[in-house]
Amino acid sequence: MKQKLVLKLLLGIALALSALPASAQPRATTTPVATTPVATTPGQIASQAEVKTCLTCHGGNPKVTAILQSPMAKLGDKRTPFAMGGCEGCHGDGTAHMQGKAPYPSIVFKGPHASPVAVRNEACSGCHEGGTHMNWKGSAHEVNGKACTDCHTAHAPVDPVTVKATQVEVCFTCHARERAESFKYSHHPMREGKVVCSDCHNPHGSPGDTKLLKEFTVNETCYNCHADKRGPLLWEHQPVRDNCLNCHNPHGTNQPRLMTEQMNFLCASCHTGESNNSGGAFGGHGSIPFRGGGGTQFNSALGNQRACLNCHSQVHGSNSPAGAFFFR
Repeated sequence: MKQKLVLKLLLGIALALSALPASAQPRATTTPVATTPVATTPGQIASQAEVKTCLTCHGGNPKVTAILQSPMAKLGDKRTPFAMGGCEGCHGDGTAHMQGKAPYPSIVFKGPHASPVAVRNEACSGCHEGGTHMNWKGSAHEVNGKACTDCHTAHAPVDPVTVKATQVEVCFTCHARERAESFKYSHHPMREGKVVCSDCHNPHGSPGDTKLLKEFTVNETCYNCHADKRGPLLWEHQPVRDNCLNCHNPHGTNQPRLMTEQMNFLCASCHTGESNNSGGAFGGHGSIPFRGGGGTQFNSALGNQRACLNCHSQVHGSNSPAGAFFFR
Protein backbone atom coordinates (compact mmCIF):
# COMPACT_ATOMS: atom_id res chain seq x y z
CA MET A 1 0.00 0.00 0.00
CA LYS A 2 2.80 2.44 0.92
CA GLN A 3 4.63 1.74 -2.35
CA LYS A 4 1.53 2.61 -4.38
CA LEU A 5 1.19 5.93 -2.50
CA VAL A 6 4.85 6.84 -3.24
CA LEU A 7 4.42 6.04 -6.93
CA LYS A 8 1.27 8.16 -7.17
CA LEU A 9 3.07 11.07 -5.43
CA LEU A 10 6.01 10.94 -7.85
CA LEU A 11 3.66 10.76 -10.85
CA GLY A 12 1.82 13.85 -9.62
CA ILE A 13 5.08 15.83 -9.26
CA ALA A 14 6.10 14.89 -12.77
CA LEU A 15 2.80 16.01 -14.25
CA ALA A 16 3.00 19.32 -12.36
CA LEU A 17 6.48 20.07 -13.71
CA SER A 18 5.46 19.24 -17.27
CA ALA A 19 2.67 21.82 -17.05
CA LEU A 20 5.17 24.67 -16.31
CA PRO A 21 6.28 26.93 -19.19
CA ALA A 22 9.63 26.11 -20.82
CA SER A 23 11.24 29.32 -19.48
CA ALA A 24 10.61 28.24 -15.89
CA GLN A 25 12.12 24.78 -16.24
CA PRO A 26 15.73 24.32 -14.98
CA ARG A 27 18.31 24.22 -17.75
CA ALA A 28 21.13 21.70 -17.82
CA THR A 29 24.55 23.38 -17.72
CA THR A 30 27.09 22.22 -20.27
CA THR A 31 30.82 22.95 -20.56
CA PRO A 32 32.02 23.67 -24.08
CA VAL A 33 34.77 21.31 -25.21
CA ALA A 34 37.57 22.82 -27.23
CA THR A 35 38.26 20.86 -30.36
CA THR A 36 41.91 22.00 -30.49
CA PRO A 37 43.81 22.42 -27.20
CA VAL A 38 45.71 25.69 -27.07
CA ALA A 39 48.26 26.57 -24.39
CA THR A 40 48.89 30.26 -23.83
CA THR A 41 51.97 29.49 -21.72
CA PRO A 42 54.59 26.73 -22.14
CA GLY A 43 53.05 23.52 -20.84
CA GLN A 44 52.68 19.86 -21.51
CA ILE A 45 50.37 20.23 -24.57
CA ALA A 46 52.65 22.78 -26.24
CA SER A 47 55.73 20.71 -25.32
CA GLN A 48 54.42 17.56 -26.97
CA ALA A 49 53.63 19.39 -30.21
CA GLU A 50 56.95 21.25 -30.20
CA VAL A 51 58.97 18.07 -29.59
CA LYS A 52 57.20 16.31 -32.46
CA THR A 53 58.00 19.26 -34.73
CA CYS A 54 61.70 19.04 -33.83
CA LEU A 55 61.78 15.27 -34.31
CA THR A 56 60.42 15.69 -37.85
CA CYS A 57 63.94 16.70 -38.87
CA HIS A 58 66.12 15.53 -35.99
CA GLY A 59 64.38 12.22 -35.21
CA GLY A 60 66.89 10.22 -37.24
CA ASN A 61 69.87 11.38 -35.18
CA PRO A 62 70.49 8.99 -32.26
CA LYS A 63 72.50 11.66 -30.43
CA VAL A 64 69.36 13.79 -30.37
CA THR A 65 66.76 11.13 -29.63
CA ALA A 66 68.82 9.80 -26.70
CA ILE A 67 67.44 12.65 -24.60
CA LEU A 68 63.99 11.04 -24.76
CA GLN A 69 65.34 8.37 -22.37
CA SER A 70 66.90 10.88 -19.97
CA PRO A 71 65.45 12.53 -16.85
CA MET A 72 65.34 15.81 -18.80
CA ALA A 73 62.46 14.54 -20.95
CA LYS A 74 59.85 13.66 -18.32
CA LEU A 75 56.72 15.56 -19.27
CA GLY A 76 55.01 14.46 -16.07
CA ASP A 77 57.58 16.32 -13.94
CA LYS A 78 56.89 20.04 -14.25
CA ARG A 79 60.48 20.83 -13.25
CA THR A 80 62.01 19.27 -16.38
CA PRO A 81 62.82 21.25 -19.54
CA PHE A 82 60.42 19.17 -21.63
CA ALA A 83 57.52 19.94 -19.31
CA MET A 84 58.32 23.65 -19.38
CA GLY A 85 58.79 23.98 -23.12
CA GLY A 86 60.05 20.85 -24.83
CA CYS A 87 63.29 21.31 -26.73
CA GLU A 88 62.87 25.07 -26.40
CA GLY A 89 63.11 24.64 -22.64
CA CYS A 90 66.90 24.50 -23.14
CA HIS A 91 67.52 25.65 -26.72
CA GLY A 92 65.42 28.80 -26.48
CA ASP A 93 63.03 30.14 -29.11
CA GLY A 94 63.25 28.01 -32.24
CA THR A 95 60.51 29.66 -34.29
CA ALA A 96 62.88 31.20 -36.82
CA HIS A 97 64.81 27.96 -37.08
CA MET A 98 61.64 25.90 -37.72
CA GLN A 99 60.53 28.39 -40.35
CA GLY A 100 63.86 28.09 -42.15
CA LYS A 101 64.88 31.66 -41.36
CA ALA A 102 67.77 30.69 -39.05
CA PRO A 103 70.22 27.78 -39.36
CA TYR A 104 70.16 27.05 -35.61
CA PRO A 105 67.93 27.63 -32.57
CA SER A 106 68.62 30.49 -30.17
CA ILE A 107 71.01 28.46 -27.98
CA VAL A 108 73.48 25.88 -29.30
CA PHE A 109 75.38 23.94 -26.65
CA LYS A 110 78.12 22.10 -28.56
CA GLY A 111 79.98 22.16 -31.82
CA PRO A 112 81.63 24.91 -33.88
CA HIS A 113 78.49 27.06 -33.71
CA ALA A 114 78.05 26.86 -29.94
CA SER A 115 76.63 29.88 -28.19
CA PRO A 116 78.81 31.91 -25.78
CA VAL A 117 79.61 30.17 -22.50
CA ALA A 118 77.60 32.69 -20.47
CA VAL A 119 74.51 32.05 -22.60
CA ARG A 120 74.80 28.28 -22.30
CA ASN A 121 75.38 28.37 -18.56
CA GLU A 122 72.47 30.74 -18.07
CA ALA A 123 70.18 28.21 -19.74
CA CYS A 124 71.33 25.52 -17.29
CA SER A 125 71.28 27.72 -14.19
CA GLY A 126 67.63 28.54 -14.86
CA CYS A 127 66.84 25.15 -13.32
CA HIS A 128 70.07 24.14 -11.59
CA GLU A 129 70.69 26.81 -8.97
CA GLY A 130 71.12 26.67 -5.25
CA GLY A 131 72.19 23.60 -3.31
CA THR A 132 75.55 22.27 -4.51
CA HIS A 133 75.49 24.83 -7.34
CA MET A 134 75.22 27.91 -5.14
CA ASN A 135 78.96 28.68 -5.28
CA TRP A 136 79.32 28.43 -9.06
CA LYS A 137 79.74 32.18 -9.51
CA GLY A 138 83.41 32.95 -8.99
CA SER A 139 84.46 29.29 -8.80
CA ALA A 140 87.60 28.04 -10.53
CA HIS A 141 85.64 26.42 -13.34
CA GLU A 142 83.45 29.48 -13.91
CA VAL A 143 86.41 31.87 -13.88
CA ASN A 144 88.26 29.71 -16.42
CA GLY A 145 85.35 29.86 -18.84
CA LYS A 146 84.01 26.34 -18.48
CA ALA A 147 80.50 25.61 -19.71
CA CYS A 148 78.20 23.10 -18.04
CA THR A 149 78.13 21.05 -21.23
CA ASP A 150 81.92 20.73 -21.19
CA CYS A 151 81.38 18.11 -18.48
CA HIS A 152 77.70 17.18 -18.61
CA THR A 153 75.88 15.33 -21.39
CA ALA A 154 72.17 16.14 -21.33
CA HIS A 155 71.41 14.08 -24.45
CA ALA A 156 72.13 10.76 -22.75
CA PRO A 157 69.97 8.30 -20.80
CA VAL A 158 72.49 8.63 -17.94
CA ASP A 159 74.96 11.50 -17.67
CA PRO A 160 78.47 9.89 -17.57
CA VAL A 161 79.77 12.44 -15.06
CA THR A 162 77.14 11.33 -12.51
CA VAL A 163 78.22 7.65 -12.59
CA LYS A 164 81.20 6.42 -10.57
CA ALA A 165 82.41 4.09 -13.30
CA THR A 166 82.71 6.90 -15.86
CA GLN A 167 83.05 10.14 -13.88
CA VAL A 168 86.82 10.04 -13.44
CA GLU A 169 87.54 9.77 -17.16
CA VAL A 170 85.40 12.86 -17.77
CA CYS A 171 87.47 14.83 -15.25
CA PHE A 172 90.73 13.44 -16.64
CA THR A 173 89.85 14.99 -20.01
CA CYS A 174 91.16 18.29 -18.62
CA HIS A 175 93.12 17.23 -15.54
CA ALA A 176 95.94 15.35 -17.28
CA ARG A 177 98.41 15.61 -14.37
CA GLU A 178 95.98 13.96 -11.97
CA ARG A 179 95.36 11.26 -14.56
CA ALA A 180 99.10 10.53 -14.77
CA GLU A 181 99.37 10.41 -10.97
CA SER A 182 96.52 7.90 -10.81
CA PHE A 183 98.76 5.37 -12.62
CA LYS A 184 101.51 5.59 -10.00
CA TYR A 185 102.35 2.83 -7.54
CA SER A 186 100.29 4.23 -4.65
CA HIS A 187 97.03 5.98 -5.53
CA HIS A 188 93.46 6.40 -4.43
CA PRO A 189 91.34 3.81 -6.32
CA MET A 190 89.93 6.35 -8.74
CA ARG A 191 90.43 4.38 -11.95
CA GLU A 192 88.96 1.36 -10.17
CA GLY A 193 85.71 3.26 -9.55
CA LYS A 194 85.85 3.05 -5.75
CA VAL A 195 86.76 6.70 -5.16
CA VAL A 196 85.73 9.45 -7.56
CA CYS A 197 86.58 13.11 -7.89
CA SER A 198 83.27 14.30 -6.47
CA ASP A 199 83.96 12.43 -3.22
CA CYS A 200 86.46 15.18 -2.39
CA HIS A 201 85.68 18.01 -4.82
CA ASN A 202 82.59 20.00 -5.71
CA PRO A 203 83.10 21.02 -9.35
CA HIS A 204 80.40 23.69 -9.04
CA GLY A 205 82.34 25.68 -6.46
CA SER A 206 83.51 25.60 -2.88
CA PRO A 207 83.10 28.22 -0.15
CA GLY A 208 86.41 27.50 1.52
CA ASP A 209 89.10 26.40 -0.92
CA THR A 210 90.37 27.25 -4.40
CA LYS A 211 90.78 23.53 -5.18
CA LEU A 212 86.98 23.09 -5.13
CA LEU A 213 87.07 20.92 -2.02
CA LYS A 214 83.72 19.92 -0.57
CA GLU A 215 84.78 21.01 2.92
CA PHE A 216 86.39 24.21 4.15
CA THR A 217 89.84 22.66 4.64
CA VAL A 218 91.91 19.79 3.27
CA ASN A 219 91.86 17.95 6.59
CA GLU A 220 88.09 18.16 7.00
CA THR A 221 87.73 16.68 3.52
CA CYS A 222 90.10 13.81 4.34
CA TYR A 223 88.34 13.11 7.64
CA ASN A 224 85.15 12.21 5.76
CA CYS A 225 86.82 8.87 4.99
CA HIS A 226 89.75 8.79 7.43
CA ALA A 227 87.74 9.46 10.57
CA ASP A 228 90.30 7.71 12.82
CA LYS A 229 92.72 10.56 12.10
CA ARG A 230 90.27 13.28 13.18
CA GLY A 231 90.95 13.22 16.89
CA PRO A 232 90.90 14.90 19.33
CA LEU A 233 94.22 13.38 20.38
CA LEU A 234 96.22 13.75 23.57
CA TRP A 235 99.47 14.13 21.66
CA GLU A 236 99.15 15.79 18.28
CA HIS A 237 101.69 15.91 15.46
CA GLN A 238 101.68 19.53 14.32
CA PRO A 239 102.29 18.99 10.55
CA VAL A 240 99.51 16.41 10.52
CA ARG A 241 97.01 18.73 12.18
CA ASP A 242 98.05 21.53 9.86
CA ASN A 243 97.52 19.86 6.48
CA CYS A 244 97.46 16.27 5.26
CA LEU A 245 99.15 17.44 2.05
CA ASN A 246 102.33 18.14 4.03
CA CYS A 247 103.07 14.44 3.71
CA HIS A 248 100.58 12.95 1.23
CA ASN A 249 99.61 13.44 -2.40
CA PRO A 250 96.05 12.08 -2.68
CA HIS A 251 96.12 11.57 -6.45
CA GLY A 252 99.05 9.19 -6.43
CA THR A 253 102.79 8.82 -5.78
CA ASN A 254 105.54 6.25 -6.24
CA GLN A 255 105.95 5.90 -2.47
CA PRO A 256 103.82 3.75 -0.13
CA ARG A 257 100.84 5.33 1.62
CA LEU A 258 100.64 8.19 -0.89
CA MET A 259 103.75 9.74 0.67
CA THR A 260 105.23 12.63 -1.29
CA GLU A 261 108.76 11.23 -0.92
CA GLN A 262 110.70 8.39 0.72
CA MET A 263 109.80 8.09 4.41
CA ASN A 264 113.06 9.05 6.07
CA PHE A 265 113.70 11.92 3.67
CA LEU A 266 110.21 13.23 4.38
CA CYS A 267 110.64 13.12 8.15
CA ALA A 268 114.10 14.64 7.91
CA SER A 269 112.70 17.63 6.04
CA CYS A 270 111.46 18.80 9.44
CA HIS A 271 113.50 16.80 11.95
CA THR A 272 117.04 18.01 11.28
CA GLY A 273 119.86 18.91 13.65
CA GLU A 274 119.57 22.57 12.65
CA SER A 275 115.82 22.98 13.12
CA ASN A 276 115.22 21.12 16.39
CA ASN A 277 116.83 18.89 18.99
CA SER A 278 115.77 15.59 17.47
CA GLY A 279 118.84 15.38 15.24
CA GLY A 280 116.89 13.48 12.62
CA ALA A 281 118.06 10.59 10.48
CA PHE A 282 121.16 12.26 9.07
CA GLY A 283 123.50 12.74 11.98
CA GLY A 284 123.80 14.73 15.17
CA HIS A 285 124.04 13.35 18.69
CA GLY A 286 120.29 12.72 18.74
CA SER A 287 120.30 10.29 15.82
CA ILE A 288 119.67 6.57 16.18
CA PRO A 289 122.64 4.61 17.60
CA PHE A 290 124.45 2.37 15.12
CA ARG A 291 124.16 -1.28 16.20
CA GLY A 292 126.11 -2.88 13.39
CA GLY A 293 129.84 -3.46 13.01
CA GLY A 294 132.37 -0.67 12.90
CA GLY A 295 133.67 1.86 15.34
CA THR A 296 131.22 4.72 14.71
CA GLN A 297 129.15 5.43 17.80
CA PHE A 298 126.32 7.11 15.94
CA ASN A 299 125.06 6.58 12.43
CA SER A 300 121.99 7.48 10.47
CA ALA A 301 118.75 5.58 10.44
CA LEU A 302 118.87 5.71 6.65
CA GLY A 303 122.27 4.03 6.67
CA ASN A 304 120.87 1.32 8.92
CA GLN A 305 117.93 0.81 6.54
CA ARG A 306 115.48 1.73 9.25
CA ALA A 307 112.25 3.66 8.79
CA CYS A 308 110.93 6.22 11.26
CA LEU A 309 107.64 4.31 11.51
CA ASN A 310 109.47 1.28 12.89
CA CYS A 311 109.34 3.09 16.21
CA HIS A 312 107.10 6.14 15.76
CA SER A 313 104.10 4.08 14.70
CA GLN A 314 101.51 6.66 15.80
CA VAL A 315 102.80 9.43 13.59
CA HIS A 316 99.29 10.91 13.16
CA GLY A 317 98.98 11.39 16.93
CA SER A 318 98.61 9.37 20.10
CA ASN A 319 96.12 9.09 22.93
CA SER A 320 98.51 7.15 25.15
CA PRO A 321 99.75 8.98 28.28
CA ALA A 322 103.21 7.78 27.24
CA GLY A 323 102.75 8.79 23.60
CA ALA A 324 104.67 12.06 23.61
CA PHE A 325 107.07 10.67 20.99
CA PHE A 326 104.31 8.80 19.10
CA PHE A 327 105.73 5.40 20.07
CA ARG A 328 102.30 4.09 21.10
